[in-house]
Amino acid sequence: MLKIKKSRLKKFSFHPITSFIVLTLFVMILSSLLSFLNIQSSYSRITSSNELESVVVTVDGLFNIEGFKYLISNAARNFVSFTPLSTLLIGLIGLSVAHASGLIDSLIKRKTLKIKNRTLTFLIIFVAAISSIINEVGYVILIPLAALIFLANGRNPLLGIVASFCGVAFGYGVTLFAGSMEMNLVPITENAALLIDDGFHVSLLSNLFAIITSTVVISLVGTYIIENVVSKKVGRYRLYSDDNTIISETKEIKLETVEEEQQKRLEEEVKEKKGFKNAFWAFIVCVLLIAYMLVPNLPGSGLLLDMNEKAYIYQLFGENAYFQEGFTFLISVMFLVVGLAYGIGAKTIKNDKDLIEKSSSYLKDVGFLATLVFFAAQFIAVFKKTNIGVLIMALLSNAIRSLPFSGLPLIIAILVIMAFSGFFVTTQTAKWTIFSPVVVPLLMQNNISPQFAQFIFRASDSMLKGFTPLLAYFVIYLGYLNVYNTEKEPITIRKAMSYVSSYCFIISITWILIVALIYILGVHIGPGVSPIL
Repeated sequence: MLKIKKSRLKKFSFHPITSFIVLTLFVMILSSLLSFLNIQSSYSRITSSNELESVVVTVDGLFNIEGFKYLISNAARNFVSFTPLSTLLIGLIGLSVAHASGLIDSLIKRKTLKIKNRTLTFLIIFVAAISSIINEVGYVILIPLAALIFLANGRNPLLGIVASFCGVAFGYGVTLFAGSMEMNLVPITENAALLIDDGFHVSLLSNLFAIITSTVVISLVGTYIIENVVSKKVGRYRLYSDDNTIISETKEIKLETVEEEQQKRLEEEVKEKKGFKNAFWAFIVCVLLIAYMLVPNLPGSGLLLDMNEKAYIYQLFGENAYFQEGFTFLISVMFLVVGLAYGIGAKTIKNDKDLIEKSSSYLKDVGFLATLVFFAAQFIAVFKKTNIGVLIMALLSNAIRSLPFSGLPLIIAILVIMAFSGFFVTTQTAKWTIFSPVVVPLLMQNNISPQFAQFIFRASDSMLKGFTPLLAYFVIYLGYLNVYNTEKEPITIRKAMSYVSSYCFIISITWILIVALIYILGVHIGPGVSPIL
């Protein structure tokens, strides 16, 4: 009997850059279709006089002459104003010097090699989660740093990239202190609460206990997911020779044996000690200078504070606070100064030309990242221009308004609905501005506090934040996956999302359980603040 070989269709996939082009065109076509069908909705907005006004949302169709004019005339502006690009470049300048001097490699080999894999993963996720206290610095600093740490520890750097990205994105609603998130959310929450109680006040610390507890829980669960689920998806890190034969794999074959490492340490011990001594004092000086610039009312101090604000926390994290706006730059400068001090002490840097040449080698992939960012910026800008995301949020807010539930079922339904909106709109303030006039009064009428409503929103914001290419910093994650990718085929948007899919699902369940347990147990979520009114 003749055996007939079954032919398998080769899986077709686009390069990430091509994918963003296709997605941009798809959104333009979809917007024109929705505009033609006159699909619209409305949502309630709180005015400056604390009254509700209705805002009608329509879709702006872009698959037409005017749409292409917009795309062409705004392409450069969309690219230049794309925040992840500037923050990434600023962060990489400092990292490149620290890496070129050998500081990062030496620190990793001296410190992290002694740490267990699970502990190291937990620390990365934990630091990534609390980094959200100051905007999105975790995306641009921790992602490349985690890749280097995992690679030096003989692990797949792709796993480090996934761990750090997930730590920031799916832990964005938590931190250990009140920070920029409170500055953004609390005023919106209080305005919504005033619709029911004209004397209600929401404290900046109203979610403090809940977010501290959630930070630890999310980090522990995230560590389990990375080590037991995601690591199997990502697999081992293979290095190929020119003839495509595997020359090494992580976990089983170290890039250098422990004996070779010890021998090299003995040979470079004196130089490294001097380098670390210089780096330590440079670090202390940087920290003291930054600390002094954060102290108000001293001679020459307060440089990083917005002295137009009365409360210190607003001076530090307010809308015009220099510390918040310049934090990525400060971290980059610190890496640069400390790295330079190490290089001079350890004699790994001969002169300025040597430093620039070594630093440039670390930045060799910036061209690819910039190209990827360009097309991602166009996709996100076009999507925002169409108003599709705002339309979806308006529809969802109306759906919340008509929910027939009460108590815990109502809380979970609101949590899931708001989380779903996060796939289309990733900006916290934009979402909470639309949802708060519905969610806060509805929950207050069900004897649930506005502060707990705000925490529910924070939880929902973290559930799907990392599982959408519409997140501006998703492109940084995708870009670094491809920078460290050694396979022939590029890592596509779909594959990048598949790496975080399990993390997204399990963390979402975890967030639902956290919110449910807080409500059932009635524990305080902040100083003197209960989930129940």
